Amino acid sequence: MLQIATDIDALARFGRALADPIRCRVLLVLREGPAHPADLAEALGITRTRLSNHLACLRDCGLVVAVPVGRRVRYELADPRLGHALDDLRSAVLAVAADTTCPDAGTEGCC
Repeated sequence: MLQIATDIDALARFGRALADPIRCRVLLVLREGPAHPADLAEALGITRTRLSNHLACLRDCGLVVAVPVGRRVRYELADPRLGHALDDLRSAVLAVAADTTCPDAGTEGCC
């Protein structure tokens, strides 16, 4: 039973991270390779402060790690298999009609 709880926690963390479009974009950029925050912020067109909040969430979810490089910090996916998981999710066919939207995350029964 403990393994199921651990699996559920891991999936919930992944889902929480993917629930925000900016965090999805960060993960997709990091899927291509490690990056410094300044480069990520520029690539995503957001402020470093806003990026910092999203990187903190992704770190807390266990999806990215901060690697010290001299006086700078570089971010990368915590596990290379996450890149494969993102590829699989991107290529999966969703059983959703094109003209429908996902309900708000706060709504019970949300996708």
